[in-house]
Amino acid sequence: MVSIGADLCCKIYPEPVDHFDRLPDSLILLIFNKIGDVKALGRCCVVSRRFHSLVPQVDNVVVRVDCVISDDDPSSHSSSSAAGDKSRHPISSLFRIFFSGLFKPLQSLSQLIIPSSRRLPLPEDFDCEAEQNTVTHHSPTQVLKNFNEIKLLRIELPTGELGIDDGVLLKWKAEFGSTLDSCVILGASSVVQNANINYNCLGACNNGENGAENDNGSIPESFYTNGGLKLRVVWTISSLIAASARHYLLQPIIAEHKTLESLVLTDGDGQGVLSMNKEQLEELRVKPLSASSASKRTLVPALNMRLWYAPHLELPNGVVLKGATLVAIRPSEQPKKEVVGCEGNWVASAFEEPFGTAARMLVKRRTYCLEMNSF
Repeated sequence: MVSIGADLCCKIYPEPVDHFDRLPDSLILLIFNKIGDVKALGRCCVVSRRFHSLVPQVDNVVVRVDCVISDDDPSSHSSSSAAGDKSRHPISSLFRIFFSGLFKPLQSLSQLIIPSSRRLPLPEDFDCEAEQNTVTHHSPTQVLKNFNEIKLLRIELPTGELGIDDGVLLKWKAEFGSTLDSCVILGASSVVQNANINYNCLGACNNGENGAENDNGSIPESFYTNGGLKLRVVWTISSLIAASARHYLLQPIIAEHKTLESLVLTDGDGQGVLSMNKEQLEELRVKPLSASSASKRTLVPALNMRLWYAPHLELPNGVVLKGATLVAIRPSEQPKKEVVGCEGNWVASAFEEPFGTAARMLVKRRTYCLEMNSF
C-alpha cells in the first residue's frame, strides 16, 4: 500500500528536470567562449560542479584591468593616488597591473585547485576604490593561471599610458615577436568636426591625394621651426616606450600558456594596441626578449621610419585632423615593407575607421625617411 502511494506521488509530482544539464559540454563551452570576460567566468564557477570543471577549458578569455598601481609609490593603494602617479609617470605606471575587483571571482577560480566549502558571490556594489586597502591584488598572470587551454587572449587596461592634452589625437599599434616587428603611429595636434563639409568619400579621397593645401604633400618650413617636428618625435618615442613596456609585462603569461595563438593588449581609451600572432608568440618562447637596462621594458632595436604629414586633413565623415602625422616603423635589420599597394595593408589596417582612411590618405603624400638608434 505504501509502495503504491509512493508511485502515485511520483507520477503526480515528478522530480524537476534541469534541461540545462541536457546540453552537451561542447555547447556550454561555446557559450563560455562567447562570454569571455574573466570576471563573469569566475562567477560561473560557483554555479555548479559541472561549470566548475568546464571553465578552465575556455579558450577565448578577456581580462579587463580595474586598477593600475605605480611602482614609484608602493604604499599607494587608492585609485585616486594611482591616477596621480599615472599623470606624473605615464610609462612607469604600467609596471604593476592589478585586478582589485576580481578578488571574490578569483576565490571561486582558485577552487579549481583548492576546493573550499565556502563560496561567496561578488556583491553588485563591490567598489574598487573602497575595497583596495583590504583586498588582495591579483596580477594578470595569477588571474589566468587556472585556464589551461587559452588560444585567444585580450587584456584591456583602464586607460592609455600617455598623458596627452585634450583634443590631441594619438594612436598607435605595434606588433612584437621577441622584439618589435612593426609599429604604426597616427597623431594630430587637434581634431575638429567640420559641419560645413558635405561631400562623398570619392571627393574626400581625391582632396587628400592632391593635397588640400596645394603643397604637393610637402612639409611646410614652419613645421621645423615651431616645434612641430620635436612634438612628433616625442609622440614616437613615447609610443614605442609604452609598447615595449606592455610587451615586457606579457613574458610570464606567454611562457605559461603554450596554447596561445593570439594575444592583444589594449586600453579603454583606444590609444594603443599591442598584438602578437601565433608565430610571434612562438618566437618569444624560443628567443627570449632583450630587456632595457634603464627600465622594465623590452629593448627597442634600431629603427627605420617613414613619416607623412598634412597640415589640414579632411576625412569623408567631416572630421578634420590638423597637423595630421603618420609614422610607419620597422627594425633596421628587417627587409623594408611597402606602404602602398597590397603590401601596404599593414599601415592602413592598423586603425579602425575613420582613422584607417586618414592613414590611406596620408601615405599618398610625400614620404620622409628617418632613422633612430636602439634605446
